[in-house]
Amino acid sequence: MNHRQTDALDTLIADATHTGLLPAGTVRPPQDVRPWPLVLMTAFGAWLAAIPLILALGFGLESLMREGPAAYIVAIIVLVGAVSVIRARDIPLFVEQLAVPCLLVGGGLLGYALFRDLPGPFPYWLLSALCLLVAAALPRDWLRVLLGLLACGTLALATGAGGRDWFGGGDPATLFIAWMLALAIWLGAHWLQEKVFNDGRGARVAACIESISTGWVLAVLLGLISWSGMTFMLGAVLGHGLTGEATRELSGYFGGGWYSLVLPGLSVLLALAAAGWLFRHWPSLRQLPAIGVALVLIALAWCMPALGPVLLILAFCLASGRTRVATAAAVAAAWVIGSFYYQLAWTLASKAALLAVAGAVLCALAWLTTRGTLLHLAERGVAGKLQHGRLSQFGLVAGLLLVLLVVNGGIWQKQQLIAKGEPVFVELAPVDPRSLMQGDFMRLNFLQLGMLSVEASVHGAGGRPHVVAMRDARGVAEIHRLYDGKPLLPGEFLMELTPKDGSWVLVSDAWFFKEGDAARWEKARYGEFRVMPDGRALLVGMRGPQLEAL
Repeated sequence: MNHRQTDALDTLIADATHTGLLPAGTVRPPQDVRPWPLVLMTAFGAWLAAIPLILALGFGLESLMREGPAAYIVAIIVLVGAVSVIRARDIPLFVEQLAVPCLLVGGGLLGYALFRDLPGPFPYWLLSALCLLVAAALPRDWLRVLLGLLACGTLALATGAGGRDWFGGGDPATLFIAWMLALAIWLGAHWLQEKVFNDGRGARVAACIESISTGWVLAVLLGLISWSGMTFMLGAVLGHGLTGEATRELSGYFGGGWYSLVLPGLSVLLALAAAGWLFRHWPSLRQLPAIGVALVLIALAWCMPALGPVLLILAFCLASGRTRVATAAAVAAAWVIGSFYYQLAWTLASKAALLAVAGAVLCALAWLTTRGTLLHLAERGVAGKLQHGRLSQFGLVAGLLLVLLVVNGGIWQKQQLIAKGEPVFVELAPVDPRSLMQGDFMRLNFLQLGMLSVEASVHGAGGRPHVVAMRDARGVAEIHRLYDGKPLLPGEFLMELTPKDGSWVLVSDAWFFKEGDAARWEKARYGEFRVMPDGRALLVGMRGPQLEAL
């Protein structure tokens, strides 16, 4: 906080005291005036100093930690010391920041000892309680948020998966119920905060609950995101690298079993509660457009069980002014709706129809709202605003036409390529059988392209690289080399490469097909292309071992 902000706060407190809003003698609470770059650099130095000390301590006391109570004793000493240092005042900044890694070490060592000696979910229950206890003892809000997140996560581990897997190792219904239990605890904590600790004497407890509950509900949102599965197009953006594989591993939708009706019903009830909560706190929403939007979201909540609890969190945070958590909940809701694309219990046509109907209803509601606003302005004679509203409508229509023009232009270009391009077949190279068939698409890898793709990535210049190929009598292409600008030999032709996941592929690395047709396409041995003289190519089909159509 700079001097100008400090003076403004002092003036505000003085005015509130003079008007009776604050009791006489109220002073500005002490503020941390240390520049954040200094705090950040000091924390970085503290971590660098703590890592070798922690490693040396671990190697030196390894034999004592394996058995007996030594691990508990050392963990409690480290935890108490770290909490005492963080709570202390007027201590060097380096010492304060050094206590944070010590806090992690103490908690980790205690967790190791608990898992070593206790069976089943009991270590998770104890660690969750420990996180809450330490968070209540700390004066730093950001540490309380992190500890609240850890406490909720360990609670879900204990309740939902029996200590097996936070992100999907347990029964899907049990995992969902675990997050619902965590959500109920979060709502109960806020009820206590508002009903019990709403006076001056309970201000510190209320502030502590606020910080811990923020981390707690963020963990709930992360859990519901991971439970719902991969969101739309994220898998294609992340690709098949480390980030993509980790995200797919943490995301797993569960869509069958007895809970296929129970969980959607619970989701609808929570979505109804979210709508009722907003309508109660914001009476201005009790109109047809807002009610229509609520009904659309409630219908989607039946198809996406994770959406109902996310909407309840979003409604509660919007009504209570918790904008940051509300933003996180809105992102989570978008993720859950996007994950509907990957629900294998629905066909792609059914999913597309449902989302198209929902979009059409929302567009109709938006049009009715805009039309009602324009009519109201016309009745009042507000010409300028009416013209602005008509310009907005014109902009909407123009934007829609532009989108249609761009999309149909791309379709026309593809049709021209299919009609005028030369047919070429490229042999498929074997890929990992576990990754060959994934739902409704098949991974592709083409023979003779591997090293050329690497070479194009290393020595590539501006623009897309091309490979030089030649067809045999059957039309099967044999890729020879990267195109270096030299004239082509008789019979040679170019094929353009496409960027994908930091590498170069031949048009595409996947073939998408209708759900349920995997047996048909697993016989594919060649990719069928249409190639233009300038090297532009399009993958149009798959062929069998004898180039037969599949």
